[in-house]
Amino acid sequence: MKKIFIVYILCIAATLSFAQDKPNIIWIMAEDMSLDLECYGMKAVKTPHLNQLASEGIRFDNCFVTNPICSPSRSAMMTGTNQVKINAHHHRSNRDVPLSEPYKPFTYWLRKAGYTCILGHHGVMKKGRKIDVNFQHTAIGSWDGKQNFGLFDKYDTIMTADQPFFAQIQLVVTHRGDWWNEVRQQSFHRVDPNEVELPKYLADDPVIRMDWAKYLDQVEYMDGEVGMIMEELKEKNLLDNTLVIFIGDNGRCNIRGKGYLYDSGLRIPCIMYYPTALKGGAVRKDVVCATDITATILDFAGIEVPSYMTGKAIFDKHFRREYVYSARDLWDEVEEKMRSVTSGKWKYIRNDMPEKPWDAHQAYLEFYRPAVHVMRSLKNEGKLNEKESLFFADNKPVEELYDLENDPQELHNLALEVSYSAVLEKLRKITARYDKKMLSVDHTYHPIVPNSVDVLKWVQANKPLQYEEMQKGVEIGFKKMSEEYKAYKKHTK
Repeated sequence: MKKIFIVYILCIAATLSFAQDKPNIIWIMAEDMSLDLECYGMKAVKTPHLNQLASEGIRFDNCFVTNPICSPSRSAMMTGTNQVKINAHHHRSNRDVPLSEPYKPFTYWLRKAGYTCILGHHGVMKKGRKIDVNFQHTAIGSWDGKQNFGLFDKYDTIMTADQPFFAQIQLVVTHRGDWWNEVRQQSFHRVDPNEVELPKYLADDPVIRMDWAKYLDQVEYMDGEVGMIMEELKEKNLLDNTLVIFIGDNGRCNIRGKGYLYDSGLRIPCIMYYPTALKGGAVRKDVVCATDITATILDFAGIEVPSYMTGKAIFDKHFRREYVYSARDLWDEVEEKMRSVTSGKWKYIRNDMPEKPWDAHQAYLEFYRPAVHVMRSLKNEGKLNEKESLFFADNKPVEELYDLENDPQELHNLALEVSYSAVLEKLRKITARYDKKMLSVDHTYHPIVPNSVDVLKWVQANKPLQYEEMQKGVEIGFKKMSEEYKAYKKHTK
């Protein structure tokens, strides 16, 4: 009996040692963010907690997502595989379709290696539980990909006993929402609209300046949430053995940002902090893909990266990425097909549906992009300059080529300039090779058209005063209008 007890104690000790050898991992994902932090040089905003995280960790300056819209981008990150390859590239579609073999969520591999996988956080806005991936799944439960589709073990609370743990925390505040005005009103440092620096493709208008300032107010609120999470780790003595990764899920929700293959839609902030293994204050300029972050998490956990993943471990001595391949497809009611590659120096975009304008009057965005309404009016008045008019062209060019070092805002398309024909041809061929490499393993297509289409039509027909306000750049409240529309439908049945 004594021998059995000793063996039992030794087994517990071995298990604890095994757990402590593996780092805890926290993946903090801010929604709809470009490089809009103080540590990346964004003017007028204050982000002290992320500044500190960057100064004590590694800041990546050329990290790109594979899709500029939340659900396809998250699908790629959840599997470590480009969303086109796994047929998850159409926004919020195929939610009833299981992943094809051999693809699996990366949390499957973490849990198999002994990790407790936690979704959300009790202290952040809306508890940070967003998943939003385009394949069959449930938030909590086991995974076998056939009958069971759970991605995480538990919600919200990180406990010492959970070690080693992986926590995915979504920070929703930077996503367009009806809370933006309230967050600004409660802020101790309201961003001054006169101090913001607008991109050259935005008109310098008071409404647009205020909208940008309110966005930065949300960024500051989000920074406070990051600080709160870091303080909790410190209080629980978990900080030294925890890899903290901060990223965005896609670019900012504004003109040429979220939904488009420009850098403001694809390039995201990425900061990694791990005091026991990563040198503080470093900046990496090499090209990194969001799926590489997935592979890196497995690598830190001591798990061999599956060969099906298109992502590669960033800190592997053999890591070298020349290009990130990105795609834009269905977004709500707007059918699209765009493909791009970027090297950090060059950006090539191929528009397979050039007849579709960038300003596609997408219903959901009509509620959430004041700059679009203001600039449409300015265009009708002939008050937009050439750079400001780019987004409002009647159609898109078939190809676009940009020199990102000399033209970071992608304002001068070089695709038709003879002197760049060799670069254009090279990137055209590289994109075509990626098209073949990322060919979907399944072609099931179950699109979902959101209720925003009907809500907008109802507002136009039944709320003329509110719709008029919308045209002036006033956010009349999508949630509020949706609730009124539902009540109207119920009453008229």
